[in-house]
Amino acid sequence: MNCSIKHSTTSFPFSDQSPTRVPVGGSTRNPSKIQSLPKPISFKDSKIVLKQPLYVSHLQDFSGSGRNPSKIQSLQKPSNGSGRNPSKIQSLPPLYVSHIQDFGGSGRKGIHETVCNAYEADHSQPLGQSEAGQKMKIGLYFATWWSLNVVFNIYNKKVLNAFPFPWLTSTLSLAAGSLIMLVSWATKVVEAPKTDVEFWKALFPVALAHTIGHVAATISMSKVAVSFTHIIKSGEPAFSVFVSRVFLGETFPIGVYLSLLPIIGGCALSALTELNFNMTGFMGAMVSNLAFVFRNIFSKKGMKGKSVSGMNYYACLSMLSLLILTPFTIAMEGPQMWEAGWQTALTQVGPNIVWWVVAQSVFYHLYNQVSYMSLDQITPLTFSVGNTMKRISVIVASIIIFRTPLQPVNALGAAIAILGTFIYSQAKQ
Repeated sequence: MNCSIKHSTTSFPFSDQSPTRVPVGGSTRNPSKIQSLPKPISFKDSKIVLKQPLYVSHLQDFSGSGRNPSKIQSLQKPSNGSGRNPSKIQSLPPLYVSHIQDFGGSGRKGIHETVCNAYEADHSQPLGQSEAGQKMKIGLYFATWWSLNVVFNIYNKKVLNAFPFPWLTSTLSLAAGSLIMLVSWATKVVEAPKTDVEFWKALFPVALAHTIGHVAATISMSKVAVSFTHIIKSGEPAFSVFVSRVFLGETFPIGVYLSLLPIIGGCALSALTELNFNMTGFMGAMVSNLAFVFRNIFSKKGMKGKSVSGMNYYACLSMLSLLILTPFTIAMEGPQMWEAGWQTALTQVGPNIVWWVVAQSVFYHLYNQVSYMSLDQITPLTFSVGNTMKRISVIVASIIIFRTPLQPVNALGAAIAILGTFIYSQAKQ
């Protein structure tokens, strides 16, 4: 939302979410300009959904003390262009000001003209961006996300075929991501997040579920084809509905329940007709689904209101998961097994095994990082659709590259399950 704000106060009495005062500028000669505020400025007393463009005429502090959040005196653009009688309205999602600029020079004493860009809190992107630019941005996110995910799955499977130690492979993936982010923070390439004890306490159950899901998926891919693991993982919505209904008491529209039928049926058909079926691989994918559902629930419940970007959030998640996973990895496999397995891999594959391990570790972090970053820019529905398409790209690419034998009925089951996932994402909205 682009808006023009007139005010005569010397600061905005914002809520305690952001201690930043916005200077108005005491001179018409030197305009004051504020960009990229440390925290979004939140107008918390909002009550109504904005369904059309909002034109803000001025911000007013009715308390006179500067202690209470500013109310928004605003105009909706009238059809006749008059707009003389402003009406006080409040919006349901908090408004965040992303850009404020005082150009000064109004010529009227004590009054300055401020131009701001703002967006509603439940929107995934600023409303002021052009539609074409936003579509290009989303397309770039999706293309990068899918490409990185395909590359990770290919190298991950190559490593597991030659070096079948899923616990160590999972640990190396988290270690690579943690190292990348620590270096980025140290070199100021990325601004380090400001966290406290409460943040890490809230993150712990999320990291625990993430660790279990990550290891279980890797174990699955070490036993069965990549395509089969992802076909079973497309059944995650069924677990999500079950957990939300049983443990949280949530209810869903009838369309959501109906969408589970093709998901469950398609996964069952693929499992029954899989040529290289393995129970460990099947159960690994199922456990991964359940763990990731709990990860999402813990993340929504515990991390609500935490002001950490998607990139830094995933970095912290990786580091905590690494601390959780490392002792279990040593207990489950251990250095002696790794040494013997590494020698075998070097004999069979040669020095390429080193590149494969590095590639799968780095690309695992990158694709997850991009997916979390995309959540800052796109809606949950768009993300769900993108995730469905990502799974299709991984299944198709793995079948082609690894020449996975596939029966027509097996492919039909996969198509039905993925279609059900897409219908679920639409019905849930």
